[in-house]
Amino acid sequence: MTELTQEPTTVETVTRSQTSRAALVFIFATVLFDTLGFGIIIPVLPGLVVSFVRGDPARGAEIFGLFGTTWALMQFLFAPLLGALSDRYGRRPVLILSAFGLGIDYIIMALAPNLTWLFIGRVVSGITSASFTVSFAYVADTVPGERRAGAYGMIGSIFGVGFIIGPLVGGLLAGIGPRYPFWGAAALSLASAAYGLIVLPESLPLEHRSPLSLRKANPIGSLSMIRARPGLAGFVTVNFLNFLAFQVLPSVYVLYAAYRYGWGYALVGTALALVGACNIIVQGLLVRRVVARFGERLALLIGVVSGTVGFVIWGLAPNSLIFMIAIIFYAPIGFVQPALQGLMTRRVGPAEQGQLQGINGSLLGLTGVIGPTLFTLTYAFFIGSQSPVNLPGAPFLLSAFLMIGSLILTLKVTRDRKLAPAEQGPLRS
Repeated sequence: MTELTQEPTTVETVTRSQTSRAALVFIFATVLFDTLGFGIIIPVLPGLVVSFVRGDPARGAEIFGLFGTTWALMQFLFAPLLGALSDRYGRRPVLILSAFGLGIDYIIMALAPNLTWLFIGRVVSGITSASFTVSFAYVADTVPGERRAGAYGMIGSIFGVGFIIGPLVGGLLAGIGPRYPFWGAAALSLASAAYGLIVLPESLPLEHRSPLSLRKANPIGSLSMIRARPGLAGFVTVNFLNFLAFQVLPSVYVLYAAYRYGWGYALVGTALALVGACNIIVQGLLVRRVVARFGERLALLIGVVSGTVGFVIWGLAPNSLIFMIAIIFYAPIGFVQPALQGLMTRRVGPAEQGQLQGINGSLLGLTGVIGPTLFTLTYAFFIGSQSPVNLPGAPFLLSAFLMIGSLILTLKVTRDRKLAPAEQGPLRS
């Protein structure tokens, strides 16, 4: 009798495991398609903006900066909404509709006859691309808590692959015509939507869904969940500090390397490709092994310390060789997001994973609004005549200061064994 009752459970477990693997393959493919799409348009979007202002590079740079800020602002505003929608209606429809919407958006940009239409395209892109938060919630639904960091690390490595290969493909397509990269990005997004319709199972059971409310669907109201979960506010603050520190790279990396070391486009591109390659190695190959052996806490601490050291070396490097070597010291920062996500997802219930990832996406968008202004103004001040000392590396040292704050807080929020997610288990609504 005992054997008869155990057999269905075994079959059910195997089936669930197979379904989980198939679903994760889809999520990884979706992330790859999306990041390839983002990467493909990187080489051509600035030039397209400039072409609409009669080739005025200064005016084009101003407008392109506005586009970037608007895109990040859309992430800040809409990531909580998409996360809350996925908690209410399931992950599958939100992911598929977002991929479809992103594909239509790229078509709008491919056909845009003027800046207004191109701007509308960037607004829609910011909204629909916020769905990556739902992908993280899907992982939390389908992967046991102790293995989530490894899955998040794989997603991080896929982001790296997309942002290395995407610009290369975009450059090749741009050789045919400046609008072709947008058509390529549209094809990838629509393929992702079609793939989801055919393959993707729903990950959130009906009994774990939560009602939709205005409080959950906006970045301010959704913070109430943080206050309601012991220890979660500390992890969210650590995440914010790390996101903000990272913004120094897209903000001033190119300007700094050109000013201090005389780098051209080729060297800058090589350095950024090396950063991406190291990220792929760390998140794709090392995260799962390090977390399995040493735990999420130690992995998180290693990542934060490495990021701090990397920023300090970048800020003070006396020559190009030391500047390049800093990339190696910086690489283990790839442990931070997978370990942090693994810890955070185990502090909320199944019906709140989308809301949690919406908050994280909103934080990323907020730092995308704050970071470029903060770091470029810091850079401009310390290379200007009004500065008491010429210190072009000041933005990197500011990022290092933010990381030190993150390290102190990480030590505090992870030291209490009573609140450690591994012992406590997931919190239920």
